[in-house]
Amino acid sequence: MSDIGYLDHSKEAQFGDFVALLKPRVMSLVVFTAMVGLLVAPNPVHPFVGFVAILFIALGGGASGALNMWYDADIDRVMRRTKGRPIPAGRVTEGEALGFGLALAGISCVMLALASNLFSGLFLAFTIFFYAVVYTMWLKRSTPQNIVIGGAAGAFPPMIGWAVATGGISLESVAMFAIIFLWTPPHFWSLALFMKDDYSNAGVPMLTVTHGRRATRKQIFAYTLILAPVAIGTAFTSIGGPVYLATALVLNALFIKGGWTILRRTEETAQEETYRFEKRYFYFSLLYLFGHFLALLVEAALRHFGLGGW
Repeated sequence: MSDIGYLDHSKEAQFGDFVALLKPRVMSLVVFTAMVGLLVAPNPVHPFVGFVAILFIALGGGASGALNMWYDADIDRVMRRTKGRPIPAGRVTEGEALGFGLALAGISCVMLALASNLFSGLFLAFTIFFYAVVYTMWLKRSTPQNIVIGGAAGAFPPMIGWAVATGGISLESVAMFAIIFLWTPPHFWSLALFMKDDYSNAGVPMLTVTHGRRATRKQIFAYTLILAPVAIGTAFTSIGGPVYLATALVLNALFIKGGWTILRRTEETAQEETYRFEKRYFYFSLLYLFGHFLALLVEAALRHFGLGGW
């Protein structure tokens, strides 16, 4: 093989390599949305219990990342975006990643159940299973709808945070789930537009590979239209309010406008500009999600002082 990084297992794994297995950037989204789910819930949680719960939810998210990197090591060696990860770079073996992921999964689920309630621990276990098995092992390599269905795994954390506080599920937690679930396809498909041949080279049936970039642009715009009423409608639940409504109106107007621009762009124009707008749209999608959940936090803080809500 020509992949020297793959053959060289003489490099000793460093602490940072195991941190990288946790997918810290993805984990930060898990932590933030789970924390929002916990803090906007109607039942107050002791700060220490809340901190411990978020810690174990984060570890559960990290376990999912490690198991994903273990199973996807062959893909990661091919894709330019991922070939520097610890396993393809030869710094961590696949066996080490598998053991690390399974250990973290077991610890995080058991400890979350003990720290808060059984339902939240089981919910975290289901989320890890969904991401590692349903998405990574099955959907990712078998259908262009991999991101659509698999996106549920990334949408569960606020529901888990809510479950820590309430012990169950409600309309509000489902609304937070729906925002992330519907946001995921345009977020990842905008990334796929400028990843060029990475997914096709790795044999991943991303929508850009199976149906082409033109169809992907149509789907991105369609999802922005479906997402908007769900995101805006959350303003009229018990966790919403005027601040959230104003935020959602602005962000969704911009998101739809960007989706419309992406829809109308030709591949010739995009290539000439090295997919500059698609990259901007991808990064704006992160701001879009952060803005919605931050607004929910603001509404919760205002309600705490008797100022929020309708």
